[in-house]
Amino acid sequence: MGFEPSSSRTSAASTKIVVAGGFGVGKTTLVATVSEIVPLRTEALVTNASAGVDELSAGSAKRTTTVAMDFGRITLADDLVLYLFGTPGQRRFWFMWDDVVRGAIGALVLVDTARLDDAFSAIDYFEAKGLPFVVAVNEFDGGQRYPAADVAAALSIADHVPVITVDARDRASATTALVRVAEHALDQLQDPSVPFTVETTPA
Repeated sequence: MGFEPSSSRTSAASTKIVVAGGFGVGKTTLVATVSEIVPLRTEALVTNASAGVDELSAGSAKRTTTVAMDFGRITLADDLVLYLFGTPGQRRFWFMWDDVVRGAIGALVLVDTARLDDAFSAIDYFEAKGLPFVVAVNEFDGGQRYPAADVAAALSIADHVPVITVDARDRASATTALVRVAEHALDQLQDPSVPFTVETTPA
């Protein structure tokens, strides 16, 4: 699919994609990188009170944490606008995920190969929800590179779930990843053999 950003909003269809993953994996960065509006961020400083709770790899410069969600918007074509919702990564904020995910057509699960264990919770969540998702390995500077098949095997991902790489800091790379989510969601919608669920707000 060859989407080109556009400023047109005439007759544009809008859809929602969730950006999920563990703490410090790049969700806020990705949303900010691609958003054509000033992204909404709900971040708080990582303080001594969170010691032992919000842990990153040694040497990380991350000093804030998302406590509710990130929000951004990107226009992929004259008739297609994506609204992006980034989930909080810490366990104590997971109670918010059901509200953040409601109405989404799919999700991008960001993964850090140095902390693969942090990805299992998001993967299990979307599998249980029946919501299509794509696993994207965020290519951090100096990070170990692994073949997609090895990452899929390590995470016990079903064969129909795409595993890709992304640089959350690069607009073209991040946009391509989001397009892949939209394509995958459409493929799942058209395949009756694979469960597909879009949760809506109760009336």
